Amino acid sequence: MKLRRRTRSRLAVALWAFLGYFTVSALCGVLVAGLVVPGVAAAGVAGSSTIMFFNQLPSGLTVDPPSQSTKVLSADGKLIANFYAENRVRVSLAEMSPYIKDAIIAVEDRRFYEHAGVDPQGILRALSSNLTGGGRQGASTLTQQYVANVVTESLVSADRGDEVIRGGQKTVGDKIREIKMAIELEKKYTKDQILEGYLNIVFFNRDAYGIEAAARYFYSTTAKDLTLPQAALLAGLVNSPSFYDPSVYPDNSLRRRDEVLAKMLSQGMILQADYDAAIATGVDLKITPGRQGCAGAEIATYFCDYVSHLILNNPAYGVDLASRQRKLYRGGLTITTTLDSRLQLAAQTQVDATAGANPDKWGAALVSVVPGTGKILAMAQNTVFLPEPGKFDTQLNFNVDSKDADGNDLNGAGGFQPGSTMKPFTFAEWLNSGKTLTAMVDASKRTYPLDFPWKSSCGKVLGAYSTKEKKAGLDATDDLQNNDEGYYRRMPADYGLYNSINTATFAEAAQLDFCNIQKMVDTVGLHSGLDNAQINMHQLGNLLGAIGVAPLHLANAFATFANDGEYCAPIAIVQVTDPAGRKFPAETSDCRKAVKSEVARGVNSVLQDVLKRGSGVYIKPRVHTQFPVAAKTGTSNNNGATWVVGYTSGVATASFFGDALEGQKRPGQNVTINGKFYKGIDGYMLAGPQWANYMLEVAGLYPADPFPPPPDSMTKKPSESASKKSQESATRRR
Repeated sequence: MKLRRRTRSRLAVALWAFLGYFTVSALCGVLVAGLVVPGVAAAGVAGSSTIMFFNQLPSGLTVDPPSQSTKVLSADGKLIANFYAENRVRVSLAEMSPYIKDAIIAVEDRRFYEHAGVDPQGILRALSSNLTGGGRQGASTLTQQYVANVVTESLVSADRGDEVIRGGQKTVGDKIREIKMAIELEKKYTKDQILEGYLNIVFFNRDAYGIEAAARYFYSTTAKDLTLPQAALLAGLVNSPSFYDPSVYPDNSLRRRDEVLAKMLSQGMILQADYDAAIATGVDLKITPGRQGCAGAEIATYFCDYVSHLILNNPAYGVDLASRQRKLYRGGLTITTTLDSRLQLAAQTQVDATAGANPDKWGAALVSVVPGTGKILAMAQNTVFLPEPGKFDTQLNFNVDSKDADGNDLNGAGGFQPGSTMKPFTFAEWLNSGKTLTAMVDASKRTYPLDFPWKSSCGKVLGAYSTKEKKAGLDATDDLQNNDEGYYRRMPADYGLYNSINTATFAEAAQLDFCNIQKMVDTVGLHSGLDNAQINMHQLGNLLGAIGVAPLHLANAFATFANDGEYCAPIAIVQVTDPAGRKFPAETSDCRKAVKSEVARGVNSVLQDVLKRGSGVYIKPRVHTQFPVAAKTGTSNNNGATWVVGYTSGVATASFFGDALEGQKRPGQNVTINGKFYKGIDGYMLAGPQWANYMLEVAGLYPADPFPPPPDSMTKKPSESASKKSQESATRRR
């Protein structure tokens, strides 16, 4: 009995102490949490001193927008990927269901619209419950909770997460500071603004920050469309997101939901019929897992990776990598790209089909750009970003360079040997020097010794093709060879190109200044895919494509011909905005005249013949029968890299098939691919159909106009007719 009286006496003393302190504080225009009372009593601090301490505390709180997820979009508005440190999508209060507003107020702060940031009745209620053993209760208002969340978010966003003080670790001083900031916050913002801010910042789940992300994650819906039982369940989560997680502890979650519903009913927010219907429902989750970064991209995984590297390499998004990462993962950017989702789907379908099951991990890739703008329309390869059983996985992007021009990482494979797809650039210089399409060249010549009198006004030509000198131990390779024996003879230059005759290309180069060949290759943007260095065209092997080039830049170089000789650097990002509508630097078309129009038209004329009667004649389906199109095949010496690069007036596409593994030394000889045996794979065999099927599907979505013809002076017949000019159509690979 005495013990019971003592307990009551202590409770009375504590309550009267709190009420006395609260009264003094109120007279000064100050509201303090009940937690302060025991601390003050223990320390023996006078009321006036406490008020002075309170008034001296900083009251300012910078409410910056919370961390938001960045979205990457295609040109036609399709979501490619989200980037986030915290999965959050900010929405206005008007975009939230009224049920979630009522539910969160009912369970967390029923007097939200009545108090001024701190609720004295709530404090008394919590204190009484805590002291009498009626259950542990908190007294923090939604405003106080919002303050705590804002402070935490600001520290985390600044990479100062180690300074965050969790609820159970907060001192009396910490609580007092939050109270003062809450009071000041209420003076600055309306109740609806505070409620909106709270519902956008509060933590619901590791994959859901804010009500919009929570609605999407747990119910695959939006905050605006949340039903009463859904809203009540989510509102109940914020008290203990782990304990009430419906995906882990559904029973806990349901009990908590029903508590929320009961509070909504008792507070007159819902009718009895609404309550009865709501508690009769189950958890009924429809979880949509968060898809983070490019690994979780909806489409175009590797294009996404390329775009992310462009952002992370750009100083406009931060002074260092860490700040740029914060901008990408927390800045709520909307990145609009050049990607056409229609072309991307078609490209992905083709690269996946080319190698089939692909136990030997052969690489297939497609990339398209727009002649005249450089916009990247599609970028696909037959791999997965993360390991999957039975899949060829790699994070390397087959279509782009390993590094950019400044040495920044692009996560590219470093390019592949282009083989005969390099020949059109020597031919372009042939026309640029004043030669005609049909001028005769001596393609019978196979030996180019070390002392051959090449022309170069700016350097020394390196290399030699001479079996004799090779046998003598000199730095030479075997005599130059073609794929077929029947082509060591004189022939028109255009015939040599569309049939892909190696000796014809060398016969042209023998009449040209190598410095001008170099200029032609440089001006169309070709460079080493490994380190962005210049392709040294004074090295003889590079006339036949010995240096690895990325498919993106090969497609873009051919686009120069399609665009009447105007080169446009490839671009992937057209607009970047933040949640406030501020624009960040994007990419704009950077175009210049690179090749004379008449030269480009001459090349176009010959490359159309590649498909009609040259090295691409066996490519099926027959694209050239449907619309004007030009192309070139290519194969490396060991058949390990095969190509078709072709274009209409509106789309230029590079198609690659071959060895994409590290080192790229595996020969494409005596191999079985997708159930078919190949003695040696050539450009027309796999890369060809991949390109043709894709172009047939997408070319009609962009202009496919006839190419302007070359001038008559370029097409005049040679004085010497071609000896035994073959009428046959044959496929060439070099």
